[in-house]
Amino acid sequence: MLFNLHTHTRFSDGSSEPETYIEEAILQGFSTLGFSDHSPVPFENTFAIREKEVLDYGRTIKLLQQSEIVNLKSEIRNLKSEIQNRKSKIVNRKSKINILLGLEIDYIPGVTRSFSEYRELLQLDYTIGSVHLVRNSDPSSLWFIDGPDIAIYDKGLQEVFNGDIRKGVTAYYRQIREMVAGQKPDIVGHLDKIKMYNRDRYFSEDDAWYVQQVDETLDQIEETGCIVEINTRGLYKKRSDTLFPGPAILKKLLARNIPVTLSSDAHKPHELSLLFDETKDLLSAMGFRELMNLTPGGWECVSLK
Repeated sequence: MLFNLHTHTRFSDGSSEPETYIEEAILQGFSTLGFSDHSPVPFENTFAIREKEVLDYGRTIKLLQQSEIVNLKSEIRNLKSEIQNRKSKIVNRKSKINILLGLEIDYIPGVTRSFSEYRELLQLDYTIGSVHLVRNSDPSSLWFIDGPDIAIYDKGLQEVFNGDIRKGVTAYYRQIREMVAGQKPDIVGHLDKIKMYNRDRYFSEDDAWYVQQVDETLDQIEETGCIVEINTRGLYKKRSDTLFPGPAILKKLLARNIPVTLSSDAHKPHELSLLFDETKDLLSAMGFRELMNLTPGGWECVSLK
């Protein structure tokens, strides 16, 4: 069963209209596709939904949820455009696909809106809680840990935390714990993304202080009951040597029986299931047996096999 709950469209920093992702999902045989564009943030940026477009985003996805005709047209367009030897694989597929309205909500204490506001405003099916910008004591001073440029990571660490990686990473995990406890997202996004541009330059994931931060964060996740996302984007974009989260944290999630879901964090339609087969094989070998998927009837466990 194929599903992905972490998808970005042109409403935030994705490449295409939602319909284009649906076309590709149908082509690949998806049962569920969740849209989760970045929530607005109150400053100039190039990655989040603009405040004036957030309601349009919600309406657009809700209309797609209700329209089997859109999905059928998408399949027909794919059938016309696919080369002959692939048509036979597609022609008998159902046009119906479960479309979900989600939001990847940035948590910046004292800066961003509460998750409950977005849940009510858009009538969301689910939320992904993520930290991309880490604040110190000054809410106007933020360390951006994401994006395609490692120099921005390094510069931000210097400017916001005076180059003190331990202080910056501790603030990151503290921010995640506050988000989990106070905002209660359904899914915690790319849990250890703070490592992305580290590349063992500043810290080791085996450092005792780092392990302590991870363990305290998993304690909070376990207590709150959130699902942890296993995110393939860092690997297929070649920005990380391991999944988000990496092997050490995956083992801890398994040992604690914390529920997990698999996502690609797709920003382009062709990314919807990148590295899914390889990741499922890895998870099976580690001892994982199931993933969480959201269906019209609620959250369900899906076998990895």
